[in-house]
Amino acid sequence: MKKIFIAVVAILFLTFQAFINSATAAKLNESIRTLPLNEDGKEVVLTIKEYTRGKKVFNNVCSQCHVGGITKTNPDVSLDPETLSFAYPARNNITGLVDYMKNPTTYDGFEEISELHPSTKSADIFPEMRNLTEDDLYTIAGYILVQPKVLGKQWGGGKIFR
Repeated sequence: MKKIFIAVVAILFLTFQAFINSATAAKLNESIRTLPLNEDGKEVVLTIKEYTRGKKVFNNVCSQCHVGGITKTNPDVSLDPETLSFAYPARNNITGLVDYMKNPTTYDGFEEISELHPSTKSADIFPEMRNLTEDDLYTIAGYILVQPKVLGKQWGGGKIFR
């Protein structure tokens, strides 16, 4: 009897989650999903499917250190747009974030840190990066850049917004 109850609760929970996730995705209009592609000012519109994929991959690969857009290992450097824009090279666009996930550098861009930060370059050290495709990196970057538009200062704001 206990197993049946647990199974019913699990099914109800998963069904509820499916409806909540689709409702949230439906609220992401085109202006929210319009993101800077690079530093030249070109823009791209992330599809709902790409956003959903980015959220899933981010939660599976990145959220252990970057839950809610914060950086647990260095709370002074979060994933909010302002902080990303002051990095060198700027990481407040899709191309900059993808480049960082391939070959991470310090905030000032002077030192390569692939042995300290997960990247596709250091997939031998960080196995969660091994199977990420170029599309995965693109959708993760898109998700990171959409979140501040959805959550405002709560994305990357740390404990004060939790």
